Amino acid sequence: MLNETENLFRGLLGSEAVHRTSPADAVSAVQPQFIVEPATEQQLAAALRLAHESKLAVIPRGGGTKLSWGNPPSRADLLLSTARLNRVLEHAWADLTVTIGAGCTIQTLQQTLAQHGQRLALDPLWPEKATVGGILSTNDSGALRLRFGALRDLIIGVTIALPDGTLASSGGKVVKNVAGYDLPKLATGALGTLGVITRAVFRLHPLPRNTRSFSVSAGHPDQAQKLVLAIQDSKLAHVALQIHFRAETPPSLDVLFEGPEAGLDAQATQLRSLCQSAGISEASPNVWNARQNLWPPPNSAAGVALGDSPEAFPLAIAKISILPADLAGTIALIRRAADSSHLRWKSLLYATGLGWLRLEGPAENVHHALISLRRNLEKSGGSLALLHRPAAFPAFDAWGTPADSLPLMQAVKRQLDPSHILNPGRFLSGL
Repeated sequence: MLNETENLFRGLLGSEAVHRTSPADAVSAVQPQFIVEPATEQQLAAALRLAHESKLAVIPRGGGTKLSWGNPPSRADLLLSTARLNRVLEHAWADLTVTIGAGCTIQTLQQTLAQHGQRLALDPLWPEKATVGGILSTNDSGALRLRFGALRDLIIGVTIALPDGTLASSGGKVVKNVAGYDLPKLATGALGTLGVITRAVFRLHPLPRNTRSFSVSAGHPDQAQKLVLAIQDSKLAHVALQIHFRAETPPSLDVLFEGPEAGLDAQATQLRSLCQSAGISEASPNVWNARQNLWPPPNSAAGVALGDSPEAFPLAIAKISILPADLAGTIALIRRAADSSHLRWKSLLYATGLGWLRLEGPAENVHHALISLRRNLEKSGGSLALLHRPAAFPAFDAWGTPADSLPLMQAVKRQLDPSHILNPGRFLSGL
């Protein structure tokens, strides 16, 4: 049956656009049968319709850097690649907007925008490989979110292919657009379970004239908490603020400023005055790679600790969400859970209350610590999503307890993907 369907895809897209998969194409140990790479949005929509009619489970794929995020798929027949939808379609630099194909990498996009002194004010993981469609589907953003907002604040238009072959568009190419169904925000963070993103429109920001980073030492988490709140309550015009924690060293903060040199000098003076009780030093821009340094390289062997670990321990990486005022208490929870399970750990938290946690140790110990942490975080209104897990890890839902919005999410899924062929089982509560 699959051979017959594969021939139908070859007839639709051409033989060069249909390939058999290899073990490297497995998604969380689930092996799809073949890959299709449409050259246009219309071809992608037609391929998705054929998959729908053939009842094939479809896994959308961009650069593949975050393909393991979420739960393992309940089934996977077809990888639908956006690799050939990789062009900057329109850069309206006078209007500060750009229209981009979903398969374009973030690095390529930023290089194109920089020619006109502009940028997409976003710092996702692995920008040289991550694609526009991939970061939208996973809602991946970093420390710049503090100043410029999340992806839902930057995206103003999107086109997605639905399982019935429809190309649905919403939003527009102007920064203010409030008419119609808000498909851009709906598709962002949906993990490709509602449709396959084919293009997006973003609002842009100017490139900064200059940047300067500072690191501030704190003796303990309570002092780090006070420093964060003091900086956030001040008149400082900081662009990003992140806090490093790990088991064996005192915490430290990184602060990023952008602007003309005179303004940066004034900001530095004010920061030193505000943090007189702590050590302050100018930092390398590389400190903003801290989130990426928590991870093994994309597409590396799952569950192998790399980087600064002296041993090949299994590792897990979770995204956590807390109230900014609970920062010190959250670190106490992490330390208690890690110490009781004899785990190495380090964490990076943003002033927005979002953060990342890396745990290293025996898989059973990591599993036990994550259960405890999730339970305690959810009690205080936070959350824990497991995005990277060791091989042969015990059963553990990636997303945690669903919110009250779950019935609405299920209704939208039934409306847009009634046959449940898009990333089946990978999202919250099996969506």
